[in-house]
Amino acid sequence: MSAAPSYVPSPTPDLARVQRALISVSDKSGLIELGKALAAHGVEILSTGGSAKALRDAGLKVVEVSDHTGFPEIMDGRVKTLQPAIHGGILARRTDPGHQKAMSEHKIAGIDLVVVNLYPFEATVARGADFPTCVENIDIGGPALIRASAKNHDFVTVVVDPADYDAVIAELAANKGATSLALRRKLAAKAYARTASYDSAIATWFAKQENDTFPERLTVSAERVQTLRYGENPHQQAAFYSDGSKRPGVATARMVQGKELSYNNIGDTEAAYECVAEFSESAIVVVKHANPCGVAVDKDQYAAYLKAYACDPVSIFGGIVAVNRTLEARTATDLAKLFLEVVIAPDATPEALAILATKKNVRVLLAGTLPDPMSPGMTIKSVSGGYLFQSRDNGHLKKSDLKVVTKRVPTAQELDDLLFAFTVCKHVKSNAIVYAKDGATVGVGAGQMNRRDSSRIAAIRAAEAGETAGLKVSPAVGSVVASDAFFPFADGLLAAAEAGATAIIQPGGSMRDKEVIEAADKAGLAMVFTGMRHFRH
Repeated sequence: MSAAPSYVPSPTPDLARVQRALISVSDKSGLIELGKALAAHGVEILSTGGSAKALRDAGLKVVEVSDHTGFPEIMDGRVKTLQPAIHGGILARRTDPGHQKAMSEHKIAGIDLVVVNLYPFEATVARGADFPTCVENIDIGGPALIRASAKNHDFVTVVVDPADYDAVIAELAANKGATSLALRRKLAAKAYARTASYDSAIATWFAKQENDTFPERLTVSAERVQTLRYGENPHQQAAFYSDGSKRPGVATARMVQGKELSYNNIGDTEAAYECVAEFSESAIVVVKHANPCGVAVDKDQYAAYLKAYACDPVSIFGGIVAVNRTLEARTATDLAKLFLEVVIAPDATPEALAILATKKNVRVLLAGTLPDPMSPGMTIKSVSGGYLFQSRDNGHLKKSDLKVVTKRVPTAQELDDLLFAFTVCKHVKSNAIVYAKDGATVGVGAGQMNRRDSSRIAAIRAAEAGETAGLKVSPAVGSVVASDAFFPFADGLLAAAEAGATAIIQPGGSMRDKEVIEAADKAGLAMVFTGMRHFRH
């Protein structure tokens, strides 16, 4: 491809009068109001298809693009605006003598306002349309018009979002039919962002059709949901973006009360909701600083809450609570006694909402449904100079997947608790150790540099919670222990045995597995291997 031509820039006006507009939109919202405003300023309107019909039906005068260009629409409308008479009118620099001469010689009329929103490709894919239908909904002329208009924003106003119609109408009224350079530049930036996201959606879809999980060029598109007060710390700037995937969670939930979510709130709430979705029984998850500090399941929601709370009644202060059923009044009553940042659930009873309404600052989110922990998907993480891209950890185990490696076989209750604890481990920062008993965590050790320390910390948390509850014996006694990765040495397992654990679940696969198994047998522990690791960094 040849290099872009060089030229001497001509003067750029602050105000650019709109004399002719090209309108071609699939989203007709606000169209008539815009058309009437343009007509009031004597603007000639060029249009095609459904846009032209809608404007005419509203009593507005419209010139068909084919009449303007002298060339008919062909190939089922695939070719209608891809014409020199259109693109020359958009791209011409009005103050450049050479461009003026070319316009005169070729009878090209200037187009000063371009209003285009694209074929609904994303919506077509979302509704599960077949391959040919999706391809047919890839807009060609629209992106070309948008990019040309945005490039020549010194003279041309481009609008890709009906939400911006009011700003354009206001400027036309304030400037006697002209727009300001500041608005044109702002709209040009938005226009390029739109075509970039559109192409990204197409590229992502095509890669999926080819079963290309890791395409040669990764395209990422997201829409800003809100600008946040700050990031992890007050000196950091931050914003929240949605990728449009509609996975149930913070991005799709309805906020029914509370202060604006913070950067940390969003991350912690997402962690809590993804964890609580893992369980089929009524479950409660309490998260603090991205780590579960209390998780429990029970047939009764309130009973599950009491067990989750008992795990770490200290860390729940200022925490996030996630529920996987409709939030009930009895549970809400106890939640309202605490200082919490966020409560998230699929739904809540009117009584529960009324109770939480007494705590004006707590954010209450209703997500409608739960994310599917088994569904495929991808996660992305930034590093200096690039990104790490991987499939979501949707690993799931059944009892039949477990391999007993010790002389003692786990009891039925221990097996249930082992699977529960290992599921929780998946959501705890590595190195992760989880003590559990009777469908509830009793101690969690997270994010330590060695597994032994995680095991000890979890045991300490269990003992402290037991003391708070007035128990004479630590809840860790008689518990099971899950490790997100193998024990490289026996010390972490022995720490769990010293705390009173009776059974262990871990992936296995260490060069010292034999030594660890012998230590478990000597301590009278039952141990199972999963063959699956759940690192979470």
